[in-house]
Amino acid sequence: MTFAKPFLMAISKGMLLKVNKQETATLPMLAASPDTEVGLSHPYARLTRGWAAAIAAIGLAFAVLLGAAPQAHAADNSDQSTWQYSIAGTLKQNGKPIKGVDITAVDGSFSNKATSDDFGSWTIPVPKPGIYNVTLDTKTLPAGFKVDNANLQADLSQVSFAAVLFRFAGQTVQTESFSDQLTQRIFAGLNFGLLLAMAAIGISLIFGTTGLSNFAHGEMVTLGALMTWLFHVVAGMNMIVAGVLAVIVVAGFGWLQDAALWRPLRKRRTGLNQMMIVSIGFSIVARYVLLLLFNGDTKDIAGGGNAIDIGPIKTSDVTLIGMVISVITLAGVALFLTRTRVGKATRAVSDNPALASATGIDVERIIRIVWIAAATVTGVAGVLYGLEFQANWLTGFDILLMLFAAVTLGGLGTALGATVGALIIGMVVEVSTLFIPNELKYAAALVILIVILIARPQGVLGKKQRLG
Repeated sequence: MTFAKPFLMAISKGMLLKVNKQETATLPMLAASPDTEVGLSHPYARLTRGWAAAIAAIGLAFAVLLGAAPQAHAADNSDQSTWQYSIAGTLKQNGKPIKGVDITAVDGSFSNKATSDDFGSWTIPVPKPGIYNVTLDTKTLPAGFKVDNANLQADLSQVSFAAVLFRFAGQTVQTESFSDQLTQRIFAGLNFGLLLAMAAIGISLIFGTTGLSNFAHGEMVTLGALMTWLFHVVAGMNMIVAGVLAVIVVAGFGWLQDAALWRPLRKRRTGLNQMMIVSIGFSIVARYVLLLLFNGDTKDIAGGGNAIDIGPIKTSDVTLIGMVISVITLAGVALFLTRTRVGKATRAVSDNPALASATGIDVERIIRIVWIAAATVTGVAGVLYGLEFQANWLTGFDILLMLFAAVTLGGLGTALGATVGALIIGMVVEVSTLFIPNELKYAAALVILIVILIARPQGVLGKKQRLG
């Protein structure tokens, strides 16, 4: 920036000088020409002069702006409230805050200081990214306190905020036994498995009656979560009302999908492979429509809920209520399929559509009901998933692979098999984090899927004659 200003000034002066020289060279020519009227300039010279003057003016303007920019930047840097970077922390020993302690952050010639408040918290704003040396002034510590390491670093080269935690001598660290951690992970796996089960049942029902592997199913999970956020947070509705409305919207979306897209394709006798490719394209379109409508940020719906401790299990009221709703929903689906006439007709269509149609069952009506029921159950899963894990435009897409793994593991086309497969996947995903890095937990579930399918290709509850 220091070199840009004189460079632009030189270009501007050069352009003005060129205009003056051109005018000087043009005047004798105009005077010697008998056809040139008095008071008129040569058209080319006039056009060149205009362009050159405009370019020179733009160059001068940029030079002035570039020259003023450092001054404005320097003026902004003097106001700490405009600084976008900060270093913060809390000074505590065994849960008790330590106040009145000075902490200093230094980077080259820059230095700034903060003092811990009554809660032990401190924040140091800094003007630019970099790696700062953060030092605790041991002279300001209360009597009897001793810090293990008074000099730490805060890396702000890639982020705008860094937390620095000083450890004090005599501070106790709470650790969990392996059995407590295992109990916590099993509980988390059960919760995750129940959420997967509700969404996976939707895939299984649709596949069982139509043979379609619907890759747009994850977007119904996303829609349920985002509509809950819209009704509850934006519109200010009661949580129960917002959840019910979100489920209704997703159910309507399922009906619309079948009526506008899948039924016309079935009437044209489109092959299942082609329909699967259509579902992939439709999922991409639906995903980016949701991005346009809801933006790409993460939506917090429930705010985490109230913490509840049940022995070694640390959970929240939102999680417990969600698990109860999941169990009730899954039980309702089981009763629907085994106790109602429509449920029995659904199973008949799933086993043999042609034979079901020959016995008087309206296959298209059953398929429409299945689409609505599958979307409804998936909408419930989306609502609960958004409440527990927040929501964004990729919520359903992130777990889509887990849903298909659950359906395949349990047995394609069987609702009970999808539930069992989802519970297995949920358990493996969460418990595996005790032995492998958290980033690989989904890979562990897929490895288990491969191993089980090698031993039992039809899935846990699938029939040997069923092809998948």
